[in-house]
Amino acid sequence: MKLIIGLGNPGKKYEKIRHNAGFIIIDELQKKWKFPEFKFNKKFNSEISKENYELLLVKPQTFMNRSGEAIYRVINFYKFPPKDIIVIHDDLDIEIGKYKISVNLPSVGHKGVQSIIDNIGTQEFKRIRIGVEKFGGRKNRGNISGENFVLQNFKEEEIKKIKKLVEEIEKNIK
Repeated sequence: MKLIIGLGNPGKKYEKIRHNAGFIIIDELQKKWKFPEFKFNKKFNSEISKENYELLLVKPQTFMNRSGEAIYRVINFYKFPPKDIIVIHDDLDIEIGKYKISVNLPSVGHKGVQSIIDNIGTQEFKRIRIGVEKFGGRKNRGNISGENFVLQNFKEEEIKKIKKLVEEIEKNIK
C-alpha cells in the first residue's frame, strides 16, 4: 500500500492559493482514479480517500506548517515504511507547469515538509515538488516574500498548468 499525501491549507479561503498545489494535484488524482470523495477522519485530522488497499490519499487538515502531526497519525496507524510514502507539495524554486521528484531530500525551507520530517523522524520518502513560481522566477515577484507569495491565489491559467501535470505525476506514483 502507498500513502499519497497532498499538502495545503484547509478551507475555502485557501482553496486556490499557491501553497495548495499538493491539494490541487491530489484532488485531480482522486477524480481521475474515481476514488470516493474525500471524507474527514477525526482520528487522523485529515481528509482521506481510498478505493482499495493499494493507495491511500490524504489531505492533512492541520494547516501546512503542522502537516506532520496528522501524517504521523496516519503513518503510525497503517505502519507505512518511508519507501511507500509520497508527499506532493508546492515549490518556489520550480516554474509553474513543471515538477521535480526527489527522495531523501531535506525540507530546504518548506515548513510543511519539515513538519513531516520532524514528526516521522526521517526524510527518506518520495517528494513530488510542484512548481508555483511565475516565469522568470523570484526576481519578477518584486518585494513579495516567499511566505506571502505562496498565500496568493493562482490565476485560472496557472491552475490549468498545475492540473495538466497529473498524467505525468501519475506515472511516478504507480
